[in-house]
Amino acid sequence: MKKLTSLIVTILLISSLALMGCGKQSSTASGQEKEGKVASAKVTYPLTINPEIPSNQKILSTGPNGETATPAATLQLSEKDVKKIKEGKFKAAISMHYAGNDFSTAIINGVKDTFEKMGIKVVAVTDAQFKPEKQISDIETIMAKKPDIIVALPVDPVATAPAFKKAAEAGVKLVFMDNVPKGFKAGKDYVSVVSSDNYGNGIFAGEIMGDELKGKGKIGVIFHDVNFFVNNQRKEAFEKTIKEKYPHIKIVAHGGIITPNDAEKVASGMLTKHKDLDGIFAIWDVPAEGTLAAARTAGKNNLVITTVDLGTNVALQIASGGNVKGLGAQLPYENGAAQALVAGYSLLGKKLDPYYVVPSMKVTKENVLKVWKMAYRQDAPEVIQKAAK
Repeated sequence: MKKLTSLIVTILLISSLALMGCGKQSSTASGQEKEGKVASAKVTYPLTINPEIPSNQKILSTGPNGETATPAATLQLSEKDVKKIKEGKFKAAISMHYAGNDFSTAIINGVKDTFEKMGIKVVAVTDAQFKPEKQISDIETIMAKKPDIIVALPVDPVATAPAFKKAAEAGVKLVFMDNVPKGFKAGKDYVSVVSSDNYGNGIFAGEIMGDELKGKGKIGVIFHDVNFFVNNQRKEAFEKTIKEKYPHIKIVAHGGIITPNDAEKVASGMLTKHKDLDGIFAIWDVPAEGTLAAARTAGKNNLVITTVDLGTNVALQIASGGNVKGLGAQLPYENGAAQALVAGYSLLGKKLDPYYVVPSMKVTKENVLKVWKMAYRQDAPEVIQKAAK
């Protein structure tokens, strides 16, 4: 990925906060992992996700198989429940689609912190680097450690299905985030799936784009060219919002990416072919960074960019009034906490619904610091706080 503007580069060099591509470790992410440990705090009961998360917010997403969403706030474990889980001395592993960015780090922290409160030992955390074959290998490595639970985000619902099936047949309780292997049935092949309201996130990104362009213009869409359920929802919701709510904004370009590193090239191609492009929606924050790099190279200083996921670089853009004007934010720490709670329910034999959802948040310059704290359970990095003033 090419360098961003000199201002951004300077800030990132000083703060060491940047994540410039898939799989590279952000020092902010690392800081969250080392300093943002909520598990060290006194445990309060019932054990649940952050009670400050809006519980009455309408959820627009449905599950991978059309399931109705159940609010993740309904997941609660009593002190008696936790004591019983601790007696089992259970082991768990986490299989990520990719790691090293703010979003994945926060999810891992949410899972690990909540498991720690439940006395569940995490024996492995793996990074598939967005490669199905790597995740299949990761699962084999994990299984050698004999976990009772695997929390996972499947990279490819088809390619990884046999590996997850083998784990399920061995008696491992599978808790999925966002995506579910093809042919799997809740309550039979896996425990449940936890997600954010990604359809709502797509709507938020569309509304911000429409309002920033004052209802007129030409835009492009950079989507994830993989059968990835939640990303499909984001794209669908964004495009529907633009077409129905902002009829004078035309989507004139589409570009698919396989990995986030493809985004800069795709965005550059869009801007070369459509020199009058007013905005681009990028499917999540790391591709949005590549889109920003392409816009700077092309001299498109007024290009409006919206996305999903509140990472360090896009948060800094929003706070400082840059090209990224806003986004739909997941609350990844709470997603991780909910996944761990689902696992706890399954160990206790408690009844579970097939699809749990943590609400999403619409992020603009006005509330970026508030949502950051809600998403990561800590204040935004100082460089973002200064930019927001």
